[in-house]
Amino acid sequence: MKNISFKVELTIGFIVITLVNFSLNAENGHNLWLRGKSITNVNVICSEKSPTLKIAKQELQQCWQGESNATISLVIKNDKAIKGDGFRISDNKIQAKTELGILYGVYELLRRQQIGKSICEEVCNPSYERRILNHWDNLDGTIERGYAGHSIFWRKGKDAFEVTEIDKQLWQEYARANASIGINGTVLNNVNASPSVLTIDYLKRVKAIADVLRPYGVKTYLSVNFASPAVIGGLKTADPLDPLVINWWKTKVKEIYAIIPDFGGFLVKANSEGQPGPQDFGRTHVDGANMLADALLPYGGIVMWRAFVYSPSNEDRAKQAYLEFMPFDGQFRDNVIIQVKNGPVDFQPREPFSPLFGGMKKTSVMPELQITQEYLGQSVHLVFLATMWEEFLQSDTYQAGQKSTVARCTDGSIFPQKHTAIAGVANIGLDTNWCGHLFAQSNWYAFGRLAWNNYLTSDQIADEWLKLTFGQSAEKKNEVNSIMFADWNINFLQPVKQMMLNSRETAVNYMMPLGLHHIFAADHHYGPGPWWAPKGVRKDWTPPYYHQADSSGIGFNRTETGSNAVSQYHEPLQSIFSNPKSCPDIYLLWFHHLPWNYIMKSGRTLWNELCYHYEEGVQQVREFQKTWDKVQPYLDAEQFVHVQNKLREQCINAQVWKDACLLYFQQFNGLPIPYDIERPVHNLEELMKSDMQKYP
Repeated sequence: MKNISFKVELTIGFIVITLVNFSLNAENGHNLWLRGKSITNVNVICSEKSPTLKIAKQELQQCWQGESNATISLVIKNDKAIKGDGFRISDNKIQAKTELGILYGVYELLRRQQIGKSICEEVCNPSYERRILNHWDNLDGTIERGYAGHSIFWRKGKDAFEVTEIDKQLWQEYARANASIGINGTVLNNVNASPSVLTIDYLKRVKAIADVLRPYGVKTYLSVNFASPAVIGGLKTADPLDPLVINWWKTKVKEIYAIIPDFGGFLVKANSEGQPGPQDFGRTHVDGANMLADALLPYGGIVMWRAFVYSPSNEDRAKQAYLEFMPFDGQFRDNVIIQVKNGPVDFQPREPFSPLFGGMKKTSVMPELQITQEYLGQSVHLVFLATMWEEFLQSDTYQAGQKSTVARCTDGSIFPQKHTAIAGVANIGLDTNWCGHLFAQSNWYAFGRLAWNNYLTSDQIADEWLKLTFGQSAEKKNEVNSIMFADWNINFLQPVKQMMLNSRETAVNYMMPLGLHHIFAADHHYGPGPWWAPKGVRKDWTPPYYHQADSSGIGFNRTETGSNAVSQYHEPLQSIFSNPKSCPDIYLLWFHHLPWNYIMKSGRTLWNELCYHYEEGVQQVREFQKTWDKVQPYLDAEQFVHVQNKLREQCINAQVWKDACLLYFQQFNGLPIPYDIERPVHNLEELMKSDMQKYP
């Protein structure tokens, strides 16, 4: 399903390339959104010196697109209006309290120049103190849920600990990309952490990485295995209340800071999916998190303790995190932040927000977003995630009255938080274009921009990214045919931006509309598998657990007559979600098991509504193909072919999703597919057989 013949790809690619009207240098996407080059000179005045300020000056000189021979001043000065690493910007001056604030101001100034946005004096402060990428990179170089090649940080073999000039160059480019969008931290390894990362050879490599990232203001963090004292420390236990364990962690933290003085702290996945944790010793999340926090406190380090507690339970999986963490609200140390996935289950194409946001009022809570599209087509499907994250951040929790949005509940606007933070699971690998899909770069960019300003709109972010990524190519081609490219904004920017803004809803339509969730095949989380439920497998690992389809209807009953997960939300949400008449259609089957003939707000039956959503998803991807083909003259040949091939595969996948789900669910209801919807082109038995052969 996912694989297209390599020979076919080559043939198609050759044909398309030869037909492109204009020829540019090959565009492989490696430069991301950092393509601006100086067209004029600029004079930079700065009375202070440092590696970070040197970078700021170099960026201005290399990327300046303002008035020729203009003078711009970089000034470090306190200002009550400037918070943290924020800055005050104008067309001739950048002022900040910190060197890093100056660098961020430089990138903002250059971004505005390159996208044609006016520059007026204003203060720009970050929404979150810590804006962090989580890399799920393993020490052997593989990446869990990575779809863009191997790790940029780790590799196996005899040269695993060698630091080459190529390594340093790649890390420098990575640091620059992050700094340009305000990301100031990175967790270098998988949350399913190997204890070995805390051994001296690996810590020396972490130091080498940290040394490259430091001038760009990117701190290094590590995921740690809670059992490390027993696995690599020679202790008989990892009990967080054992004095020997406490001392082991204090000693290890002291060792880390002696090597990396600005080390950021630990990310911990504990007592989830088989990972060790304090509960293994009869202790609590508070016991474990606070013990690590105490070890880190003298050095200014933090603990990001994940609330993804996915363990065998008789409770609805959507309730687990809330049930485990709410009793401990207010008991965690100030340098502990509870890291919570945006939804209560697991990065699904659409989920309601986790009720822990706003629910925990006395504890620092940080959102965890997934950039890497594990459940949204991975590196194949074009899905712009900013719309999902905007929907999430602007969701009203009502925890402190109306407009208690998730954004305001996590950025310190409503509840006092010692630290504020946001994390994104990175989609970065050794692929030349970093992300496996040219448009997947937009999600890395979008995370950084929303982490800096959680009120930016998806439209604004898409507009910026498209201009930064494709505008330079358009300018080059403009020299060849100024008439054709004078209308770039109308004929390229607007249709492609609309494609991006529609793309997430499109994916939801052809995958899991109306609140359906987690109905993927086996464990690869790519194609459909609503049937997958082998004997002996945990029920909450299988799609039938989530869709609950039977002859009477479909959906997960989370009202008071079911799991009562709805009770975890504050009023009026409890009442809104509990009643299918008031529950938004987008969450309907998340909260309700309803009859196939239930009458929707549209006037259609539930079954027909599902059918039309699946059909719409397929048709929308086909429209994406048409949109992309129309903009071919505005693109580099390599850009065009790359995305065209991805869209072709996405369209095939969308059809498989539609056919698999409708044919499977049809077995329970025996109802016809509406006559004006295209007939399935696949056979259910063949789809099921193919999936079972791969994942029995």
